[in-house]
Amino acid sequence: MPEKAAPESASVMDRRAFLKAGVGSACAMGLAGVGCTQRRTETPASQTAQKGLVRPTPSRWFTELDDGRVRCELCPKRCELAEGERAPCRVRVNLAGVGYTLAHGNPALIQEDPVERIPLFHVLPGSRALSIATAGCNLHCRFCEAWDMTQVAPEEVYAYDMPPDELVAHAHAANVRSISYSFGEPVVFYEYMVEVGTLAGDAGLLNLIHTAGYVQPEPLREFAGRLDAANVDLKSFDPEFHREVVGGELAPVLATLQILRDAGVHIEITNIVIPTLNDDMTQISRMCKWVVSELGAGVPVHFARFYPLYRLSDLPRTPVSTLDHARETALEAGLRYVYVGRVTGHTGENTFCPSCGEPVIERVGFVIGGIHLTDGRCDYCGTPIPGTWA
Repeated sequence: MPEKAAPESASVMDRRAFLKAGVGSACAMGLAGVGCTQRRTETPASQTAQKGLVRPTPSRWFTELDDGRVRCELCPKRCELAEGERAPCRVRVNLAGVGYTLAHGNPALIQEDPVERIPLFHVLPGSRALSIATAGCNLHCRFCEAWDMTQVAPEEVYAYDMPPDELVAHAHAANVRSISYSFGEPVVFYEYMVEVGTLAGDAGLLNLIHTAGYVQPEPLREFAGRLDAANVDLKSFDPEFHREVVGGELAPVLATLQILRDAGVHIEITNIVIPTLNDDMTQISRMCKWVVSELGAGVPVHFARFYPLYRLSDLPRTPVSTLDHARETALEAGLRYVYVGRVTGHTGENTFCPSCGEPVIERVGFVIGGIHLTDGRCDYCGTPIPGTWA
């Protein structure tokens, strides 16, 4: 098991600029070593984050085994847990022979974001989403950008008391167009996401996700029916990179992308280009050709700049020239919509019509400069651009 990250501090929480959120119902059962907090009755505007907020909730994504053990069926690791044991994701536990999630109704992050930040560039440009995430992750990326939330247990962070119905009500009050399960790993708060997503869809909100895609096919297919768009991290096309740097396998991520394709979910892909680790253009070319052949040339791919942090703080940030080379490689492989991320002002932030070459969506960072689409078609030549535009 990877070394445990330090508990989150109040100063870290302040950096996230959390929104104030709502409150809900019912008290949690007791759990040795984990503080469970009763729901309070103040208004959403007056709630503050609580450290140690954990609400054990039974999960049907466990199989009961012999001797009181259970096996988690949510992600490909299929962890087998003895009584009282917790999985490496830190949010799934065996309590008296029953599998529980500790990441239900206690988001550590609730914030409004431009949809471009997720990033989803072909979904309601310029609109805003309510993003949520909890503690915990089923992977252990050495370059994790949210390690102080994902690589710790729920009781170690400050979280909000927010049941699904109140979260959706909060989204409506904020006048957002969608709910985004992102900035942490949504797989670990799957049960919470499904309940929120069902209510959100019924209320006319889009369900958006940014995920590493490390999930079993059955739960993925169940939620795909409620999902409108997904950005999946394809961290590398090298299986060894996934094992050594990410802590998982490549094959399940590729399967996730294919399942989402079959379910008709709008897909975008993010690849963080890390100097010396996954910046080989031969591998990037292979990855892009796979996307074209298996998912389609119209799938947007974002090559994002790496910045040194967490356990890869000794590496340099990605040269812009490397990102340019990756974008050129992807276009040569046949992809039509290729973006450069985290380089504000780069021409690769814009969406270009693949037929006439004109910019149909102009961006500077997360700000939309202009949209030249009518009913999803290029204003200059009429070519349809894939995405959710209305």
